[in-house]
Amino acid sequence: MNRSILIVICDFLLLSLLTFSTDLTKMAGTDEGSQPTAKMDAAATTANNNAKDLEAVMKQALTEEQKNREQLQAELAKARETAQQQQTQLQQHEQQSQQLQQQAQQLLQQQSNLQQQYASAQANIQNLSQKLQTTSAEATESKQKLETTETEVQRQTDLASDLQKQLAQLNSKLQAAELAKGVAAGQLAMMQQQVEAERAQNAQLAEGVKALATNSGALTQEIRENRALAPNTIFSEFITNRIQANFAASRTGLFGTDDSKSKASATVLVTDGANIYALCHVQDTPLTLWDPGTDWAGLTGTLGHGAAQVSIHSLSFDSQDPRVVFMPITEAEAAQLGAKVYSISSDPYKFQDAVVIGAQADNYGQSSFQIEMSTPQYVKLDRSLLKGLFGKFNPSRGDLVFSRTGDLLGIMANSSYCLMLHSFIPAATFQLGTDLRAQHTGDVLSQLYGTIFRLPLKLQ
Repeated sequence: MNRSILIVICDFLLLSLLTFSTDLTKMAGTDEGSQPTAKMDAAATTANNNAKDLEAVMKQALTEEQKNREQLQAELAKARETAQQQQTQLQQHEQQSQQLQQQAQQLLQQQSNLQQQYASAQANIQNLSQKLQTTSAEATESKQKLETTETEVQRQTDLASDLQKQLAQLNSKLQAAELAKGVAAGQLAMMQQQVEAERAQNAQLAEGVKALATNSGALTQEIRENRALAPNTIFSEFITNRIQANFAASRTGLFGTDDSKSKASATVLVTDGANIYALCHVQDTPLTLWDPGTDWAGLTGTLGHGAAQVSIHSLSFDSQDPRVVFMPITEAEAAQLGAKVYSISSDPYKFQDAVVIGAQADNYGQSSFQIEMSTPQYVKLDRSLLKGLFGKFNPSRGDLVFSRTGDLLGIMANSSYCLMLHSFIPAATFQLGTDLRAQHTGDVLSQLYGTIFRLPLKLQ
């Protein structure tokens, strides 16, 4: 706000205060002296006019103040824009100054480099001057050498001409040799093709011979499987390869007596394709399937063939019929015994009859058998009282039964039925040794007897 306006406003306010104070004094005196009311109205009118004048003056002062403020804001914006332009120019000047400083440093560096190059050039000039002097002396000597060299060059030129002639002759001989080599390579390729053809023909012949040998082996196997061996042949092979199984069981009786037992029987080694076993009937061991079973203190056994002998490690009862027991041995032990390992018959029904060999006596015979649908795991062998009366062979419990191909068909579970062997799955196993008390043999034998007791009566 302008100073002159402020002075006017202050004067006006002072004048108004003086006027109001005079009017109030007059009004107080009028009250005392009872002056007319018209003077009070005049004083009030004057006060209103003064207020209006003051308002007009204030509005005019406010308008001028706004104009001044807008003018000042415009000048401030312009000053700011000018300052921004000057700041931008200043930054540009600083950048240009930095660039000029960098260029000056580069020029100084170039000047330093040029000075170094100049010094180096001066040194080179001095060296070259010295070398020139030396070269001048050497040039005279080199001229003499040049004359000598020219003479040597002429001599070498003549020698090169002679060598070129010899080279031309050698090239002619080389071309002839290359031609002969090409002919020889063609002949070699033809010979190689002939050799390859002969090799292919020989390979075909070898494959033919191999196929013929395979077919011959298969044909031999087929003939062997379909050819019935004589009972004498099967028994003779059994005699050669039979294994002697010996068992010894020990226990103490009721009054401290020794109730030990020992048994021996002839058997064979048989394989299911994975493992090797020796097998026999439980009656050919000291063990008995009964209820109550016998608790044995110890059980040991050996398998022997000729002078060779191996120990029996365990004895297992077949899961189909516990009366059949088998003892596993290793391949090394079978090789040590040196006896034939029989295979299980793959087709037991191929022939109508079988060869039965007694396990306890050296007797054998041929017997026909029948298939019964009620007992698919067994076959019934022909047995009659008349055959026994006339001294003919009758099957009995524990005998080994062979098919007519020479494979093992099974073992007689009783005097009429043969258990056919397909696999060796144990229902129970005893680990042989001198102390079997922890294995509770009596309970196991009693349970196995229960299995036999539940079989059909004709199989018991």
